Amino acid sequence: MNLTNLKSLFINNGCKKIYVKTLAPNDNSKNQVYFGGSFEILNILPLSEIVTEEAGDWNKERFKAKINFSWIDDEGSVFPAPKAQLILYPKYPEVRFSGFLARCQKAPSELMTQRLAGRLLFFSVAQNGTILGYVTSPDSEITNEFNQTVFDSVHGVFSVIDLPKAKNNRAVLLSELKRIHELGWINSKRLDSNGNIMDCRAPNCGGYTLEAELGVTPNGYSEPDFMGWEVKQFGVANFNRTKSKAITLMTPEPTDGLYKTEGTEYFVRTYGYEDKRGRPDRLNFGGVHKVGEKHHLTDLTMQLIGFDVESGKIRNTNGRIALLDEKENETASWSFSSMLTHWNRKHNQACYLPSLSEIKPERKYRYGNEIILGTGTDFQLFLSQMALGNIYYDPGIKLENISTKPKIKKRSQFRIKSGFLPNLYKQNEIIDIAE
Repeated sequence: MNLTNLKSLFINNGCKKIYVKTLAPNDNSKNQVYFGGSFEILNILPLSEIVTEEAGDWNKERFKAKINFSWIDDEGSVFPAPKAQLILYPKYPEVRFSGFLARCQKAPSELMTQRLAGRLLFFSVAQNGTILGYVTSPDSEITNEFNQTVFDSVHGVFSVIDLPKAKNNRAVLLSELKRIHELGWINSKRLDSNGNIMDCRAPNCGGYTLEAELGVTPNGYSEPDFMGWEVKQFGVANFNRTKSKAITLMTPEPTDGLYKTEGTEYFVRTYGYEDKRGRPDRLNFGGVHKVGEKHHLTDLTMQLIGFDVESGKIRNTNGRIALLDEKENETASWSFSSMLTHWNRKHNQACYLPSLSEIKPERKYRYGNEIILGTGTDFQLFLSQMALGNIYYDPGIKLENISTKPKIKKRSQFRIKSGFLPNLYKQNEIIDIAE
């Protein structure tokens, strides 16, 4: 086995990148394998679930993230490791890899149980979502080749190998956005789930029209939109003034609180208010809710429970974003574990571009040439911006026909002004795609 053959095994499984870590003596099955001093690794590994594991001492609290991991051998055979998981320690923070040998039919136990420096751990994400792993000894041919190779790209503690058949997704994205910009005004449209073009007449069709041009069908999954990039547009009145527009980052439903236990109708009837436009038989729940500020219409206050603002770290694995009423009742909340899964996976690579709109004689959109690219994020950056009030909860929930047959529309939105976007990413670029 050499490095070229190993690359071929990963390519045959639809992999696009290989991540490589030089293992230290402590990187073994007993001590777990160190995957980095942040939660950044979650940006590239698909997680099936994150659960919390509380302890009396907050130093020992941790998240456990289940992953679909398998070892691959020299012949390309795949052997599932059903107990493999990531352990997330918010105190430090750091991530470790464990359970990778248990109940695996052909695990590399000899290499992964000993304290031996210089082993190499290779892993990649296959086309079907399985994380494939391969490990080599310090004196193997692959290790010798690897140690003589200069890598331009790193991701945390990993060197990154771009596989030959992998497309340059960033270049493809920029080329597509340039094409869309040069189209000028585009009639409002959307794609249905089968990819058919449909009319779109609603005020929020700017995103649907862009997705239709990119060939992105609507989905409710926490996955990036286009070739690994989350693409968002935001409406502006002038392409020269783009830093103060509100952008919806994500729309997760609450995971707990009265909203969850008693239902959305109870929540709106208890904390909502009469429609401000005078539409009869209707209650609304909306408005900008910022951390530490009581909202004048709902009388609810947003709080970050279990997050230390000064250090910017999660201090409680049972932490959450919560709306509290005047009696300190938790009316709605979003667990850090649920938000963390969504945020890191979907927003690791994000693109934001401004749009103009016209509604007469028919609805049209035009997309700007100056775009924002953000890469490398961490959910704790999201929470830090919430603590500052730069990210806020701005729902659009309504209860219609309240006296007859109540009908509910749910929409929980977390939003940010475009000027604060760079604070969410470790690398930021503003690119003029027209040049």
